[in-house]
Amino acid sequence: MGKFDKYKIDLKGMQADSCKYEFLLDNLFFAHIDGPEVQKGKVNVELTVKKTSRAFELSFRTEGIVWVPCDRCLDEITEDFEVDIDEMIDMAIFETDKVDEIEELDYLEDHIINMDMLLQKELMTLVPMQILCKDDCKGLCKVCGANLNHETCDCDDFVPDPRLSVFANILKG
Repeated sequence: MGKFDKYKIDLKGMQADSCKYEFLLDNLFFAHIDGPEVQKGKVNVELTVKKTSRAFELSFRTEGIVWVPCDRCLDEITEDFEVDIDEMIDMAIFETDKVDEIEELDYLEDHIINMDMLLQKELMTLVPMQILCKDDCKGLCKVCGANLNHETCDCDDFVPDPRLSVFANILKG
């Protein structure tokens, strides 16, 4: 059994017109996905799958907390969120050989939804491009790596432009 098998839903074998699923995305889930944006978290996901004559309607209700690193100082930041996501899968896509070629449906494989991939795609779009612990975050020292928000250092942070190193060599003689 794979690490994400519990997140797979077989649409072909769905008996009822509507099914409910519940998932808990925990630290182990976030450790296994490809994406450094979210390091750990606890996210409850309620999914309702409705089968119509030509499509499957997916309705997500996600609620939880994730921990992400600050882009400058790497301090851990806590983000609470609550979001609803609706997705529709047209059944006609299964009648073509192109289902594997459609990038938006990379979570769909032979009538099976890989919820881990779908949830990762949807949750990562909620994470901002730049994550800062505070607007005036000072980041890390380029020399010693000290977090400048918590401590000071005496490092010389002057970094000469490498394109001008020829002139420095001339001055040295």
